[in-house]
Amino acid sequence: MADVIVLGAGIIGLTSALELQVRGAEVTIVTADDPADTVSAVAAAVWYPTRIDADPRVLAWGTRTFEIFKGQTIDRTPGVTMRPTRMKIRHDEDTPWWAAAVPDFAAHPGEWHFTAPAVEMVPYLAHLRARFEAGGGTLDRRRVARFDDLDGAALVVNATGLGAARLTGDQRLYPIRGQAVVVANPGLTTSIRDEHHPLGPVYIHPRSRDVVLGGTFEVGDPDLTIRPETARAIIERTTEVEPRLAGARVEKHLVGLRPARHGGPRVEREGRIIHAYGHSGAGMTLCWGTAEEVARFVEGQGLSRSG
Repeated sequence: MADVIVLGAGIIGLTSALELQVRGAEVTIVTADDPADTVSAVAAAVWYPTRIDADPRVLAWGTRTFEIFKGQTIDRTPGVTMRPTRMKIRHDEDTPWWAAAVPDFAAHPGEWHFTAPAVEMVPYLAHLRARFEAGGGTLDRRRVARFDDLDGAALVVNATGLGAARLTGDQRLYPIRGQAVVVANPGLTTSIRDEHHPLGPVYIHPRSRDVVLGGTFEVGDPDLTIRPETARAIIERTTEVEPRLAGARVEKHLVGLRPARHGGPRVEREGRIIHAYGHSGAGMTLCWGTAEEVARFVEGQGLSRSG
């Protein structure tokens, strides 16, 4: 019988399950979707606290996650690398609140430069799932309508993202639609961000074989349909920022709904439920720090058998 059921198999659910498992708990993941079909799988996934307000807890989670990803690059964990980043600044801005988490952050005229973890999510999620199952974990594919449908475990970790609105009635949750275009990589190695580009937000994130071009931050829009006009606009403005993208072959189109929450992520215990959702576009950025917070709640219940 499981000590803990983790509800949800995106990046927050998988990392929480693994952290609990490492600390000695018996864990089952219950999920309606395969990890490869979650919103985490379509994330551009470069470390950055996207659409998250300053908060000491968030900074701690992000700092810890940065450290773990950096260590995973040394261990050659599938899908993880450290990526040099240029962020264009169009207005006078103070040093960002998250800079303390980034060892080589430097302000230059009109730009911030730093190196941050980047993750190719499809191989990384597969790696996390394989680790979890190799450690004796079980992944149970089924849809859950209410917490009372989950029996056989003392505690439940609610890592359901936007699905938490239905399960908990949390009115603070809302989607932020993101659309991106994946193109063949013409030789780029540096990530570029320009959040205040006059034609719309820009991010250019190279990966091993391709480049993710974005993006959109459409608050409250739940539509998962690919919009051709949006894709064309993304290609136009990213090519203006990085001319080497001109004529790059389009490989695929991506769209996903970031699980945003007014007031920031909810990571807290409520009875036998430990909530871990509402990370907006920063699920990858905060995942391992959040997982350790979840594990501390579980250990506080005396369920860990680690010695």
